[in-house]
Amino acid sequence: MAIAKQNGKTNEKKSIPPYMRAISGSIGGVMEACCLQPIDVIKTRLQLDRTGSYKGIIHCGATVYRTEGVRALWKGLTPFATHLTLKYALRMGSNAMLQSAFKDSRTGNLSHQGRLLAGFGAGVLEALVIVTPFEVVKIRLQQQRGLSPELLKYKGPVHCARMIIREEGFLGLWAGAAPTVMRNGTNQAAMFTAKNAFDRVLWKKQEGDGKVLQPWQSMMSGFLAGTAGPVCTGPFDVVKTRLMAQSKSGGELRYKGMVHCIVTIYREEGLRALWKGLLPRLMRIPPGQAIMWAVADQVTGLYERKYIHNAAL
Repeated sequence: MAIAKQNGKTNEKKSIPPYMRAISGSIGGVMEACCLQPIDVIKTRLQLDRTGSYKGIIHCGATVYRTEGVRALWKGLTPFATHLTLKYALRMGSNAMLQSAFKDSRTGNLSHQGRLLAGFGAGVLEALVIVTPFEVVKIRLQQQRGLSPELLKYKGPVHCARMIIREEGFLGLWAGAAPTVMRNGTNQAAMFTAKNAFDRVLWKKQEGDGKVLQPWQSMMSGFLAGTAGPVCTGPFDVVKTRLMAQSKSGGELRYKGMVHCIVTIYREEGLRALWKGLLPRLMRIPPGQAIMWAVADQVTGLYERKYIHNAAL
């Protein structure tokens, strides 16, 4: 850890601890889930639509509301909210730990390559530990049509997970793991790097300077940082959804794996089908990042000002 001399004293250059990053992310995740769940339901329905039943975002949302009721737009909220809370805690905490590992031992500075690697590593870790099993359950619940429990195969998140394990084995909860790893790793590498860059360029914010961004400033940086990932990783997200939605209980699997799924979608539905659901993703992810960072930056900013900046004065 770098050492800085001030007023004849030697002080360690401190940074926000990983556990505070994890706490701030989990709180932000709860707020994001409650606000944006309907968009996620619409995105999933569009990605699973192979017959053109839905004409677009508004038509899809209106159809779900008309045929299944308003509660259907919050289908899968419990696993989604739990998933986001745990995901952000792991993402923010592991990214902070990896950034510390990649910092220069002499200067304490983090290179652009180190920031990218830390973000990618955090994305891969969250994809394998949390995102994949939770999204499998969420997507299985979201693809069910109707609200009558007696007509639904899966009665809830726990029942859904049990059914998948019983019918498909424990690894059934990790269907679509490969595209999820690629999607999340790339997304987080871009997101953490972009968020840091926008904070510096727009608001002159540096870690350790004691400056707490206003919520609207954090929201703007988070929104901008969250736009690039969905465009770049659209095909991985579509493939992930298709692989997670299929069940072995229905007979032979339609898609044999990530590459086979990409080829099949391209051959049967065209290139544009690999970006199905992009607009609702852009309606959900950037605003979601804006909400999450507005909350997270307030938590870490107050900690930074109280325990790091003031302590160094």
